[in-house]
Amino acid sequence: MADVESHLRSIAKALSYRFVGTVATFFVALIVTRKMDLALQIGIAEPVIKLAVFYGHERLWGVIKFGRKTPPDYEI
Repeated sequence: MADVESHLRSIAKALSYRFVGTVATFFVALIVTRKMDLALQIGIAEPVIKLAVFYGHERLWGVIKFGRKTPPDYEI
């Protein structure tokens, strides 16, 4: 039988992935700008902006009917 992943493990993986992505963004910004202070600002702003964009994206998809199915009505 295959192992089932716990919610805590999924959260830990998501946080570690986000951290690694933010560190990568910082280094890309540092290479491109060659300025530590600007790279730090970009590295800090990136996860905040992406969180807001993700939230907006989710809310927008919440009102889009595409691909949704209405469950059938059952009489008891």
